[in-house]
Amino acid sequence: MTATEAHVARIASDGYTIIEDAIERELLAALGADVERLHEQLRVAPADNDFEGRRTLRVYNLLARGEIWARVPVHPNVLPVVEGVLDRGCLVSSLSSIAIGPGETAQPIHADDQLMPLAKPHAPTVCNTMWALTDFTEANGATRIIPGTHLADSSPNDGATYESVPAEMRAGSVLVWHGSLWHGGGANTTSATRVGVAMNYCAGWVRQQENQQLGIPLATVRRFEPRLQELCGFGVYSFLIGHIDKRSPAEVLLEGRSAGMVWDVVEKGAG
Repeated sequence: MTATEAHVARIASDGYTIIEDAIERELLAALGADVERLHEQLRVAPADNDFEGRRTLRVYNLLARGEIWARVPVHPNVLPVVEGVLDRGCLVSSLSSIAIGPGETAQPIHADDQLMPLAKPHAPTVCNTMWALTDFTEANGATRIIPGTHLADSSPNDGATYESVPAEMRAGSVLVWHGSLWHGGGANTTSATRVGVAMNYCAGWVRQQENQQLGIPLATVRRFEPRLQELCGFGVYSFLIGHIDKRSPAEVLLEGRSAGMVWDVVEKGAG
């Protein structure tokens, strides 16, 4: 069994896995510096709700905010694990930074797919990742998880208290989990900020959390590598879902090539 297969198997059984030291130091430092730049440039302030955090800074739609972020969704140490959970047709659902400040309280336990009207348990529709830009410890707000809950027949009750464990990991490591797993950001009882990047994916037939096609300027998308363009929804799932007049969005909007539609594929197979 390869390392990727082992991570995928653990997600299937436990609902999560941690890829230790997945991110190279140069990229880690660059991402951390850009988060600080964006906080200052955008004058980011905490939200006024417990879910996003009253002492937490978040920056959304990161693919539109700097070229460095294009390296995140396609990272070779992480994307293959996500593809193993969903499939190669998966999409970028959202990409945001989360900086949990000192004094922040624990986020309510939730499941990332609980708004989807599907009976549980079900096949994964969402596979999300948390990149640790700083060390994640129980004291500074490491993501809290409840192993095995991705197999539960329900989502957690809003505001209820549950026994959970912290997903502690070194900076540069990545937590990957099944979208049905019960989890939440931890409380930060330290004097330092815990910084992470939430790189979230969904199945190719699920609507993305952030509208990648309208939220990212086409001029920016044209600079993305082809795989990242596909991940942002400029491809066609299973040769059918998401086409424009039987052509892929990449062909229509980005002057890319089309792999053909399902009818063409069936015709070639029949021949």
